[in-house]
Amino acid sequence: MALRVRVCDLGDVVADQVRGFAVAGVTWPVMLTILDGALVAFPGVCPHDDVSLVDYGVRDGDGVRCRVHGYTFDLRTGRCEHEPKLHLRRYRVTVIGREVWVDLL
Repeated sequence: MALRVRVCDLGDVVADQVRGFAVAGVTWPVMLTILDGALVAFPGVCPHDDVSLVDYGVRDGDGVRCRVHGYTFDLRTGRCEHEPKLHLRRYRVTVIGREVWVDLL
């Protein structure tokens, strides 16, 4: 069973940028970006060292890079280019009208 939450309006998401959105009851914000015309959602925490990607995450080509330790994660696969054991979880995204909804489970 999925836990689907409303995260933001479609116009709040910008291609080539990562933006974080607080969700009630969720520890880390949900991060959103647009990659090749598709919405990509993922947790607002770096899997390497629990660093906030809201504060320290930047788009780096097809990935997101944590500026604290330089780890980069592919937004399509979640793979870390520096450490194969690390993986950035990605959430399923649904757009209903102009609202962006994300499945957290």
